[in-house]
Amino acid sequence: MPEQTHISKLTLTNFRNYAALAIELAPGAVVFSGDNGAGKTNLLEAISLLTPGRGLRRAPYANVAREGGDGGFALHARLDGPDGQVEIGTGISGGDNAGEGGRRVRINGATAKSAEDMLERLRVVWLTPAMDALFTGPAADRRRFLDRMVLAIDPGHGQRALDYEKAMRGRNRLLTEGSRDISWFDAIETQMAETGVAIAAARAEMVRLLAAMIDRLPDTGPFPQADIGLSGDLETEIATAPAVDVEERFRRMLAGNRERDRAAGRTLDGPHRSDLLVRHRPKAMPAELCSTGEQKALLVGIVLSHARLTGEMSGLTPILLLDEIAAHLDGGRRAALFSILEELNCQAFMTGTDAALFSSLRGRAQFLTVDHGTVGPTV
Repeated sequence: MPEQTHISKLTLTNFRNYAALAIELAPGAVVFSGDNGAGKTNLLEAISLLTPGRGLRRAPYANVAREGGDGGFALHARLDGPDGQVEIGTGISGGDNAGEGGRRVRINGATAKSAEDMLERLRVVWLTPAMDALFTGPAADRRRFLDRMVLAIDPGHGQRALDYEKAMRGRNRLLTEGSRDISWFDAIETQMAETGVAIAAARAEMVRLLAAMIDRLPDTGPFPQADIGLSGDLETEIATAPAVDVEERFRRMLAGNRERDRAAGRTLDGPHRSDLLVRHRPKAMPAELCSTGEQKALLVGIVLSHARLTGEMSGLTPILLLDEIAAHLDGGRRAALFSILEELNCQAFMTGTDAALFSSLRGRAQFLTVDHGTVGPTV
């Protein structure tokens, strides 16, 4: 793994339940403990906004601003890494139009062209309790999970996804309005074909790389190996045919299915219908049929393998956000997790209501107590 990059100072202003907060942070493991609702996850959410997107809760930016504030928020992080210190700031301005234009990003005092510029400085990977239902929930959740993994090693993936979604919305609008403007359909479907196939190719490459990383894990470990694959026409075709041929077939498919899609009121084919398939390798069982404990262990294993892959592919050791991670792992798996995090040489933020669950990290981690808008050393 590459040399560690870590957040050495985090400053929040009008963010969630924090009117103003500045905390110094150590490299390695950082444990936030405190009561439910104290603001532990809010701290992780702030860190997750040091990457493109809406963070680990996917909340509208205006909703992140502290209630009773001016409608804006700001967060600032000082990063220490092999290339020295880097300052990253992001947030939205207050006022009547707060958040409408998205958030601003500044790196070392200069305005960034886009949020994707932050990916040149750090990568952030997270695991939250809301993801425990990943394997049994809707396919959209798994696509989002997969696309977030792709973005961590391929910064251009986010823009491709946005471009595809914009084009698809335009096509759906033409369908529902009853438009017969062939030239408009042709233009939009050409863009959908180009971006859709690029999305499918990036996903397929991620699955290939991640599967190879998972294969490097021991056969009998605390976090079982997963077999992963993709379900989707484009993802299947891109494995055996040149991208230009797949694009043309997809474009023709969209054109040929206009009347069917018009009746449905939406586009029924494309990467927005694909799914991530996961199996528990030792048990040869689909992940959705495994017990909740087995699903959690599978998910942790996938996230840790992805963290390794991100470090190797990007040259940036990712920062890990592990919300309420210890509560649903037995003692053996907790100990194994802590050892793996040390092996990864990453800064890992973990939360829990009971600091005792992390007691084996005493002397090897920074312990901080969160108490409704304040953060201080754990006694």
